[in-house]
Amino acid sequence: MRVFNFRLTKITEWQSKLALFSRIERRNSEPPMSKIYTQIQVSESLLGNEKLLWRSLQWAFFMVGLGLFLSLIFFPDFGVVAFWDVLIPLAPLLFLLGAGAWRNVCPLASVALFPHHFKFSKRRRLSTKWQGGLSMGSVGLLFLIVPARHLVLNNDGVATAITLAFLGGMALIGGMFFDVKSAWCAGLCPVHPVEKLYGQKVGYTPANAHCGACHNCVIPCPDSISKQVAPKPRSLQDLSSTLLTGGLPGFIWGWFHVPDCRSGGNLMECLTAYALPWATLALTLITYVLLRKFLPKDLEKRLASVFAAASISCYYWYRIPSLLGYGLFPQDGRLIDLSQSLPLWSVVAMQVAAVAFFGWWLLLRKTEQTVWAVRPPYLVKRK
Repeated sequence: MRVFNFRLTKITEWQSKLALFSRIERRNSEPPMSKIYTQIQVSESLLGNEKLLWRSLQWAFFMVGLGLFLSLIFFPDFGVVAFWDVLIPLAPLLFLLGAGAWRNVCPLASVALFPHHFKFSKRRRLSTKWQGGLSMGSVGLLFLIVPARHLVLNNDGVATAITLAFLGGMALIGGMFFDVKSAWCAGLCPVHPVEKLYGQKVGYTPANAHCGACHNCVIPCPDSISKQVAPKPRSLQDLSSTLLTGGLPGFIWGWFHVPDCRSGGNLMECLTAYALPWATLALTLITYVLLRKFLPKDLEKRLASVFAAASISCYYWYRIPSLLGYGLFPQDGRLIDLSQSLPLWSVVAMQVAAVAFFGWWLLLRKTEQTVWAVRPPYLVKRK
């Protein structure tokens, strides 16, 4: 009996050790920070008619993008208006309402994923250091390219096409070396920081049409986190987020107070095109940093939402009149001249309505935690 009890005790001890070992192995097999991120991600496969629909839309948008690119070269008058005065003014509203839908069909995203789909990507995992560097690079590209619109891009189709080709080349190279969407869509794309700022409360969440399975290419995945995850303090991600959130309202205000250059661009015009937006960027950035320093910690997300609402409201406050011929510089950014037929009060009413809508959407609207796109099942959970 003693021998039997001794053996039973040993068996129980070994079972306990084996169970502990299994728990350790299971924990080690999860991706980094899984305690945070796996519980706020959701899963759904893209199947059947929905998959066919999104594939069709991706090809349609890619062909439209290619056509627009060619029109900038061969029909620049049309291409410049279509790109800068139709597509770009719609972009912030699209990010606000359904960033995931745009990310599903963005032509540059399709270019970035060519290496993945056609099997010539090295599929390297993006390190935290690289993520921080690319996030800073994306904000830097945004603040460099946008002022160049006043110097040349707003009135030169070929220059705009060259800029798009340059961005497309970077997207393709990023996809050749790094896995899936990590290098471009979640990294260096200059539109991505604006998507994150405006897409806090999206109204439409489609399935992720680019990822048939989740490769854990970047953690956290910006497409599928259901709440805003603060970056590590004093990291490059935190610095880029602070720079974009705090600086964008002033940058937009300053940008709209600079006229387009139509005389070839002298040194003073070049300096003005960059100096004024960057100076007003610095003012709102300092204001944001000071407010974040002295306000309670639990109000940080609310403060970011206030600055997001200020950014998009400022953009449309000036963009709506300029599209209709009522801008600060009437010839700049004009889609159709209605200054002789549309009363000024109606333009002001549209401005006020836009500001009220964006304030309600970002600050007052009650909504469940949403994601940009529904994450597909994991292909593999990597360390």
